[in-house]
Amino acid sequence: WRRQHLAHLIRRFRHGAGQLDLPLMNSGSAIQPLLVGDAATAVTLSARLGQRGLLIGAIRPPTVPADTSRLRITLSAGHSEDQVDQLLEQLGACWPGT
Repeated sequence: WRRQHLAHLIRRFRHGAGQLDLPLMNSGSAIQPLLVGDAATAVTLSARLGQRGLLIGAIRPPTVPADTSRLRITLSAGHSEDQVDQLLEQLGACWPGT
C-alpha cells in the first residue's frame, strides 16, 4: 500500500505542477526535480519555502551543470494528499513571476 500511495502522490504532484506550469524535469521516482536554472534563484526559492515550513533543497553547481540548478522535492509514503496540495500552493506562491 505504501508504494501505491507514493505513486499516487507523485502523479498528484506532477499533475498539479503541470497546472501551475512549473518546469518539472522527467522523473517517475519519489525525487521530483524542479528546474530553476539560476543558482541564486534556486537558493532564494529554497529559503522562501523554508520560511513557509517546507524543507526543499536547492541543487546547484558543481553538483549539476551551470544554468540547470533545481529544487529537489522528495515525496514519501508518509506524506498526505493535503501536504502535496500545500506544497503545490506554496510553490505557486513563491515561484518567480507568479
